[in-house]
Amino acid sequence: MNQESGKLVSTHVPEITFKTRIRDESVGGENPFVWKDVTSAEIFDGKRIIIVALPGAFTPTCSGTHLPGYEKHYAELKELGVDEVYCVSVNDAFSMFQWAKQLHVEHVKMLPDGNADFTREMGMLVKKENLGFGSRSWRYSMLVEDGQITALFEEEGKTDNCPTDPFECSDVDTMLAHLKSL
Repeated sequence: MNQESGKLVSTHVPEITFKTRIRDESVGGENPFVWKDVTSAEIFDGKRIIIVALPGAFTPTCSGTHLPGYEKHYAELKELGVDEVYCVSVNDAFSMFQWAKQLHVEHVKMLPDGNADFTREMGMLVKKENLGFGSRSWRYSMLVEDGQITALFEEEGKTDNCPTDPFECSDVDTMLAHLKSL
């Protein structure tokens, strides 16, 4: 991808199928969910979407600042013409559900990328073996309009086993500033 400070030569998001779980009360019990495949086209086509990509559920920066920031400013993002905000992480649907539940995330939609298909196709898969995480997403956010990536805010220093966890430009304030500048 070609990018410079959030400016991007428009590129289409990867065409993949996400393995998600949705609530289905007819199932009953403590886990009233069923598997549902959701395609990139269903998420992005004809919509203005923000993706917040995070290294992992329950991790300090992701749980303490990054995801909560987008949840807190969800209404403002919607007022600026965003149809939906999704949080993508290389985690399974069960972990993503429990993570959202623990953080009281009610608006941002959790999008599990358990096999890292989306993350790999985005060129954002990095090794975090130095932390015992295996392969995870690099931290970034992006604005996608009708399937086209129109802005990408990728943290600097993307490398396998990065010794730090940069969090400077993929935050909600950067995204809000970008949307207000359009």
